[in-house]
Amino acid sequence: MRVGSGKNTYGWNEGWASVPESDSAKTGWAHHGLVVTQAGDVITFHPSDSTIMVLDNSGNLKRTWELPVADAHGITLVQEGDTEYLWIADNGRKRQFDIGYDYPPSSGPYSGKVIKTTLDGEILATLLKPDVPVYQEGNYSPTFVAVNEERHGGNGDVWVTDGYGESYIHRFNKAGEYLSSINGEEGQAGRFACPHGIFIDRRRGDGELYIADRTNHRVQVYDLEGRFNRSFGSDFLSSPSGFVTHGDLLVVAELRARLAVLDKDDKLLCYLGDNEQVCSVDGWPNNRNASGELMPTSLLEPGKFNSPHGMAVDAQGNLYVAEWLIGGRFIKLEK
Repeated sequence: MRVGSGKNTYGWNEGWASVPESDSAKTGWAHHGLVVTQAGDVITFHPSDSTIMVLDNSGNLKRTWELPVADAHGITLVQEGDTEYLWIADNGRKRQFDIGYDYPPSSGPYSGKVIKTTLDGEILATLLKPDVPVYQEGNYSPTFVAVNEERHGGNGDVWVTDGYGESYIHRFNKAGEYLSSINGEEGQAGRFACPHGIFIDRRRGDGELYIADRTNHRVQVYDLEGRFNRSFGSDFLSSPSGFVTHGDLLVVAELRARLAVLDKDDKLLCYLGDNEQVCSVDGWPNNRNASGELMPTSLLEPGKFNSPHGMAVDAQGNLYVAEWLIGGRFIKLEK
């Protein structure tokens, strides 16, 4: 099956990933990211267990390792010299099957954090909640990381979105020292509402911060010093959640059941796998049984998305998408 149109046509392959079968894989509510390494391996997270999985580009499981996180919500790959590393945003909590897919009870704020690891799971650095007034009572629940990599002429700054907490974005230097924050009020578009993903776009040369301002149905664009440049997408985006680029193309993952393909000027070219009507189903991204309990959706269809969340692209332009739902679903769109 093919999706898209013209030059932006992809083959739909949802059977490529060999995730080991287990009760936890079937019942876990997947809510994670993924990346593709220079070697073409796909690194992602288990639907339930605190386990990183490494697959080859044919979907075969190569190895795993345990990671002390609630969820690898956002995974970002960086390269320093000849070595690749992962930055992982842990939002600090995860819905659990054995309590009806509620969040575990907590007596205090969320335990969100950001960690840097090797590709073998060694933790090299941890970025904790910034000491800023908004967290005196508010929650810190980071969702994604972007790094101004030195290999691209950057200064190593690390930008962290607190998408599920107070809708702030924090800037750290390469040593992990907190520098500053933005929340949208300093710009012309207004306050962020669930800044779910962040990405440094270099299609025009100088990098810009692309912020998936999801609940506001738009993308806000800042420079790498945290100054507002512009916003776009409110007329054609419903739920921007994350970004990848390949050549001049920008692909936006929309949680509400589609990907949006944009040109170099951020104009919409087409949607991929558009299935927004599924989002009106009771219990979406899952279903409910006669008793009102959440259960895996029965509405998955080839060629149609349900809830794109994590996304990555390889050197050939193939797209990899991890969906947000009970049991998870990994889809490869083959260029």
